[in-house]
Amino acid sequence: MPLKLAFVFPGQGSQHVGMLSELASIFPLIEETFSEASEILNYDVWQLVQTDLHQQLNQTKYTQPALLTASVALWRLWQAQGGHQPSYMTGHSLGEYSALVCSGAIPFATAVNLVRLRGQYMQSAVPTGQGAMAAIIGLADDLIEQSCTTVADGEVVTPVNYNAPGQVVIAGHTAAVKRAMQACRQAGAKRALLLPISVPSHCSLMHPAAMQLAEQLTELELQMPDITVIQNVTAQVPVNKAELLHNLAAQLHCPVHWTRCVREMINNGVTIMIECGPGQVLAGLGKRINKSVPTIRVSTPVQLEAALKNEL
Repeated sequence: MPLKLAFVFPGQGSQHVGMLSELASIFPLIEETFSEASEILNYDVWQLVQTDLHQQLNQTKYTQPALLTASVALWRLWQAQGGHQPSYMTGHSLGEYSALVCSGAIPFATAVNLVRLRGQYMQSAVPTGQGAMAAIIGLADDLIEQSCTTVADGEVVTPVNYNAPGQVVIAGHTAAVKRAMQACRQAGAKRALLLPISVPSHCSLMHPAAMQLAEQLTELELQMPDITVIQNVTAQVPVNKAELLHNLAAQLHCPVHWTRCVREMINNGVTIMIECGPGQVLAGLGKRINKSVPTIRVSTPVQLEAALKNEL
């Protein structure tokens, strides 16, 4: 089967202290990319991700620029090392911004500032403690949706990340999320786990943040991607700039259809996916979605060398 490559970019939850340190010790391009972000943000992003002295890495407004920068650094390194050109790109939540930078749609400097603002808007949209997210494992999507509707009781709780068959994340008001977790357990879920995230992403509580972001997007320097990008909200390729921008704003308060995004690429002939970022979240989801299409990682020297040599 001929090689048809897709790059997939992770979102929040993939960050960790010390990420990309091994690659940076060999390839100066990694730290150079982080230096670009540092100049824009007026703090040392590389120092943050390597030491996290002030325990800021998991705060949304710091997480988002750090992860974007890590993914862009890996993409630049892949290109510099002569890696195969992908046919498709997509990203999970925040990762969609990485995909748009790496596909040539948004300049890196613009995106760094944009995701910083995105993180601030999200953090301020819901007071700390009033929002929550939970992972529901081993229950059909329709039963999760039904459970949320049944226990909402005037509050917000809804599926927000359709990550893989049998793996969905719900979000909303904290009390409603906890009620939905119990309802999902009673409906047969294998597990219902409260996530260590205070911002209830991709639900209607994020609508104020989406409105603020939409204002920023009206001034965004943007062109259509050079590499085909599939967006989270529709699991489709945007037909023009207006649709692309609309989907970026809508993504904050609409579900991430990750399963559909991956299947859309596979249906269009993708045979290999590269997880372009730290961690292995997307590789794990890829196995659940379609075991026959491997997702390989490139965040260490050994992984990068194997991927470049196509040792799959």
